[in-house]
Amino acid sequence: MTSSSNSASVPEAKGALNKFKYEVANELGVPLTDGYNGNLTSKQNGSVGGYMVKKMIEEQERQMAGKSL
Repeated sequence: MTSSSNSASVPEAKGALNKFKYEVANELGVPLTDGYNGNLTSKQNGSVGGYMVKKMIEEQERQMAGKSL
């Protein structure tokens, strides 16, 4: 069985992840729009994904340490 790396492990979280993506892009000043974003560089897109991962790991670490916001 193969799975796309572009699919959510928990489909119910797709909307929240999408919202989070736009929040992170806004924080980083990346002009992400709904729809086609082929005008963005790989660096811009990568920074959004990388920062999303960083923030998710930080939140999970906080939860594991019992220090959730």
